[in-house]
Amino acid sequence: MSIASWTRRSLFAATAMTMATAGGVMVAAVPSALAQTPEGVLIVGQIAEPKSLDPAAVTAVNDFRILVNVYEGLVRYRSGTLEVEPQLATDWTISEDGTEYTFTLREGVTFHDGTPFDAEAVKFNFDRMLDENHPFHDTGPFPLAFFFSAVQETVVVDPMTVRFRLDSPYAPFLSNLAYPTGLIVSPAAVEANGADFGRNPVGTGPFRFAEWRANEAVVVERNGDYWGEAAGSEAVVFRPITDANTRVAEMLAGGIDMMVEVPPTSLSQFGGDGFEIAEQAGPHLWFLILNTKEGPASDVRVRQALNYAIDKEAIVNDVLEGTADVAAGPTPPAFAWAYNEALQPYPHDPEKAKALLAEAGADGAELTFFVTEGGSGMLDPVAMGTAIQADLAEVGLDVKIETYEWNTFLGEVNPGLEGKADMAEMAWMTNDPDTLPYLALRTDASPDKGGFNSGYYSNETVDELLEAARGATDQDERARLYREMQTIVQEDAPWVFVANWKQNAVTSDRVENFRLEPSFLLQLQSVVKN
Repeated sequence: MSIASWTRRSLFAATAMTMATAGGVMVAAVPSALAQTPEGVLIVGQIAEPKSLDPAAVTAVNDFRILVNVYEGLVRYRSGTLEVEPQLATDWTISEDGTEYTFTLREGVTFHDGTPFDAEAVKFNFDRMLDENHPFHDTGPFPLAFFFSAVQETVVVDPMTVRFRLDSPYAPFLSNLAYPTGLIVSPAAVEANGADFGRNPVGTGPFRFAEWRANEAVVVERNGDYWGEAAGSEAVVFRPITDANTRVAEMLAGGIDMMVEVPPTSLSQFGGDGFEIAEQAGPHLWFLILNTKEGPASDVRVRQALNYAIDKEAIVNDVLEGTADVAAGPTPPAFAWAYNEALQPYPHDPEKAKALLAEAGADGAELTFFVTEGGSGMLDPVAMGTAIQADLAEVGLDVKIETYEWNTFLGEVNPGLEGKADMAEMAWMTNDPDTLPYLALRTDASPDKGGFNSGYYSNETVDELLEAARGATDQDERARLYREMQTIVQEDAPWVFVANWKQNAVTSDRVENFRLEPSFLLQLQSVVKN
């Protein structure tokens, strides 16, 4: 049986199981049907349908978890770390002034469509993102092009050497190249498919794209012409199962071999034989974006009151069952070298919150709160949203929740909260202490300028600190600047800082060689399913 025909048959059976379990009845025949799946086909339960399979066009880790198995970058994160090592580049040099990075490219690599990987391909990728006059710039949008905003020019030195010229020293450059936004796509495939490239992805990775059936599955197959070690699985099927309880039911019944972001309340169900639980700390922040431009949260006293009113310890212990720590500010403690350990989380102090609300004239204020059903790094967002609503009611606030599916939610939040909401849930998993504040807290990162500062926070000193940290070549100086930034942002409270999560996943005992990465990505090249 072919992989494609098998996946259609198995997904039909899995859909039947989902419908049955949703109604409270388990169909005993389904697991035995699924047990006929061939060895080497790994079924992954994802948290949502991907938005696109173009790495330059997406922002969600949910999508990146697929893409890192199809594409590769010049560099990657070394397994188990956020340190950078070679991938499609074999080595590189950095000029003394930190403004030129020259990469030697790996010989003998081809894209899945048979076209060569070379310096021209690298130049095409970055010009497509950064040059508005590029003939294929219209295949965007490119929401994380900010990662490479320092690139002034990409130069082909020779067929296997490429040089990036930056407008100034930019400390996060290598780390950003390792992030999925830096994955290299086939220029020929972009030229052939145009704006539809995101549905027809072509990279150089250990798996090649096979098919995408909307709301059913994305299927990738082993790349037999891969330049490196062959993938351990014949194919991987990524199934979007938005409802967390349904993902758990499918995992327990054998409908999927692996699930990510297991609800904390469900982890205990996988403690026995037949399953393996993986956990890994990483740079994660779950927070509430506050609308600092209009409405009650435009007053810093109200924003501070919200931080005091929400019982984050209770959320971490009762809702998340100890799978996270209370957050103190905008930088996750996983970035130990840049984290401000002097900051303490806002304590739960309802009386302080009431006093601040009264001082701001916001007693009994009405707030609109955007909540998502689930998404990348969102933990248990509906339960967390409900707990937050109850905490705010205790200090006299009238909070109206509006709940959205993940991609719809992003479509509402990313363009900005003005005229729509007072606060919204959000989660980021980042690669560098620069990433989240630079993309979501700078004045010039407002949505109308292509950033993710959806609450319109603006502080001139924070802007200056972030720009200075980007150009600092000494890590100790970068750390000092980031710590100062954290102090100011915590005081200004443009967000409610809720939790830093320890990610998890569950695999069946048929799965070998799997480990979670601090990057929150799913590296499946070495995974074997028996």
